[in-house]
Amino acid sequence: MKKSDERNRLAPLSAVERGRLVALLPEKHKRMRQSAFAFFRGSAAVMAADLAIQRRTGLIVQMCGDAHVRNLGAYEALDGALVFDLNDFDETLRGPWEWDVKRLATSLILAGEESGQSASTCEKSVRRFVRAYRTYLMAFATMRFATLGRYLITRRRDDPLLEEIFREAQRVTPNRNLQKLTIRRGAHFRFRDQEPLARVSSRVAAEVVTALRAYAGTLAASRARTLARYHPIDVAFKTVGTGSVGTRDYVVLLFGNGDQDPLFLQVKQELASCYAPYVKMAASIGHEGQRVAEGQQLMQTLSDPFIGYTRFGGHDYLVRQLADHKAAIDPAALTRPTLSAYARLCGEALAKGHARTGDAATLAGYVGKSSVLDEAMAEFATAYAEQVRSDYRLFKRSDLRKA
Repeated sequence: MKKSDERNRLAPLSAVERGRLVALLPEKHKRMRQSAFAFFRGSAAVMAADLAIQRRTGLIVQMCGDAHVRNLGAYEALDGALVFDLNDFDETLRGPWEWDVKRLATSLILAGEESGQSASTCEKSVRRFVRAYRTYLMAFATMRFATLGRYLITRRRDDPLLEEIFREAQRVTPNRNLQKLTIRRGAHFRFRDQEPLARVSSRVAAEVVTALRAYAGTLAASRARTLARYHPIDVAFKTVGTGSVGTRDYVVLLFGNGDQDPLFLQVKQELASCYAPYVKMAASIGHEGQRVAEGQQLMQTLSDPFIGYTRFGGHDYLVRQLADHKAAIDPAALTRPTLSAYARLCGEALAKGHARTGDAATLAGYVGKSSVLDEAMAEFATAYAEQVRSDYRLFKRSDLRKA
């Protein structure tokens, strides 16, 4: 491949890194070098550019935008129940339903491969995923809108994989975060000054806390009242994820009814979706934090009650609870039977999000009752996974990783 061609392949990745903290980009690239799947997680912009030049069905939904196996998981709903759903919406936007399906299908190939599964097993998981997506779309298309609006993926006696994800989520509590992320000095708690956290200046801490006032105005009245009863104690910078490394991300420790009532908020910078150059309606977006918060609320049946948004320092931010009863599957746990079971869950969750935000009946009619789409997506995912491996090899030898 010519040097110019190499630059063109990775150009979308360079484009989305503009506006990030340059000092953190080497860490982002380091994390992306760990495997082809890690590269895939950090390079949604490359796939977005590829999808944009393919034919489209014209059927529009609210896209997750970065639908892959690590971006689904369990979290706690307002009533304390644990639910399973899509849970990362940094790239969310109105767009073609098939872009989400293709990205999630490709992730099953790459994650399955990383966990040691054969090519045939990975392809079967894609077929299982797409078959579940079609089957659930059919059911959602005939469901009362009010019933669809309440549809939850929650505990089931016959689903040991889902139960294991919920058990892990139960362990991720605010008090566990208090032990893990903070230290106590006398009567005061402070964030630890160690990876992935770092201390911030008093000026930055004051800016973050002040920005929470505007954020409170984006919450429902009852949630805003609850938030007002908590008092900020400390602020730290947090290096997060793979694709998000380099964005400005702060965590705030607040206490309510004593030191056994902690609340952790994440104030996360949101940049434009990597799909924005390819979707006309993206031009009307006025606040990237609002885009993410509302996209999440549209696709999820139940969302974090403290999700909202704010702006300060010339940047848009999403605000949400930090890892409160949240858990996602470890790709290493994707054994042959587990991969198939997880693929089915992915199909159900994605179908629900698309049915809630698009024309479910038309979409169900398009995907059909036969296995034609299953086979087509398995073929696409297998081919695109090879493209990702090629891009990954290119990335490892490119100058981009030295930025």
